[in-house]
Amino acid sequence: MEQTVPAGTGRDGEEAPTAVQQPSAPRRGRRWTRWARRAALALVLVLLLPVLATQVALRLNYRGDPADGTLTRGRDAIWLGHAWVDGRKGDADVAALARRLESTGIHDLYVHAGPLEHDGTLPRSAFAGASGLVASVHRALPGVRVQAWLGDVLAPEEPEGMHLERAATRAAVLRSTREVLDAGFDGVHFDLEPLHSGDRNYLSLLDALHRETAARHVVLSVAAHQIDPLPGLHAAAGALFHHPKWWSQAFFGQVARRVDQIAVMSYDTMQQWESTYGGYVAEQTSLALEATPPTTDLLMGLPFFTDDTFGHRGSAETVPAAVRGVRLGLSRTDADRARFGVALYVDFAATEADWTAYREDWVGWGAPGTGPLR
Repeated sequence: MEQTVPAGTGRDGEEAPTAVQQPSAPRRGRRWTRWARRAALALVLVLLLPVLATQVALRLNYRGDPADGTLTRGRDAIWLGHAWVDGRKGDADVAALARRLESTGIHDLYVHAGPLEHDGTLPRSAFAGASGLVASVHRALPGVRVQAWLGDVLAPEEPEGMHLERAATRAAVLRSTREVLDAGFDGVHFDLEPLHSGDRNYLSLLDALHRETAARHVVLSVAAHQIDPLPGLHAAAGALFHHPKWWSQAFFGQVARRVDQIAVMSYDTMQQWESTYGGYVAEQTSLALEATPPTTDLLMGLPFFTDDTFGHRGSAETVPAAVRGVRLGLSRTDADRARFGVALYVDFAATEADWTAYREDWVGWGAPGTGPLR
């Protein structure tokens, strides 16, 4: 009769060594999935925690009350489209603009007279109506300056853009500046972008331009990129995305010392809420005030447009949030700065709500006990 051997024993009745069982493929797969999920979660936390911390900080930066008197100093500006110099707008439009700007703080009009060609030249046909416009504005708005707004996209980030490293291009930009000033403009406003922080060729161009404008007793103005919210952020953005959105504060100061007026493009910030956008503008205002000499006009841009793009959320980047941010930054950093204002971008996209917010929140029409400041 065959003897039954209990499970786990050898033929001699001794307990047999237990074989080490290898994990099955499904079990290994589950372990790998759990590890990958945890690693992904850790990576998300590493990436998101600084973002969340930044958003909380910006929201806190939007708290508080602006100081009394942090309203227009009568040095504000507005960007105007090309229709003002190409024949589409005439004296009747200038009269309507004068009524719009009456008793506000607008002192400068940036009238689009370009764009520049990539080689720095500018066809005279681009600003054929400039002389008539300037004369009409001077009649309707005594004391308001009309500046020629010139710009172009820059290489190497834009393959077909302007090469500032070429001396011939910079010389052509200077000649174009002389031509628009000969047409009667009270100054010239440059918007060249994307312009990398530390660009020595840009600084060299500004030196040459300022010698020309100073000799003519007219204004040299520039539109400026935002300043690093965190030190060195422009370098990190450039390394990761090849698009350094920000300037260092030191470079901003170098630019501001070479011009009469600098306007920060404090919009297209990728912020998703009014509170964080306003907090961001407050920080930008403080950083810009610290870097700008008191002899240079500093203007903070207001978003008079509501497009929804990758970098701009219309419901977040509002004029009320921007003005409140500007006033908070001014209050905390240099509340008595005289050469300070806001710049409205842009006339053809503005709504009545934008104009109302500017007049009530910045000019002071809505403040108790005050009327129009100009």
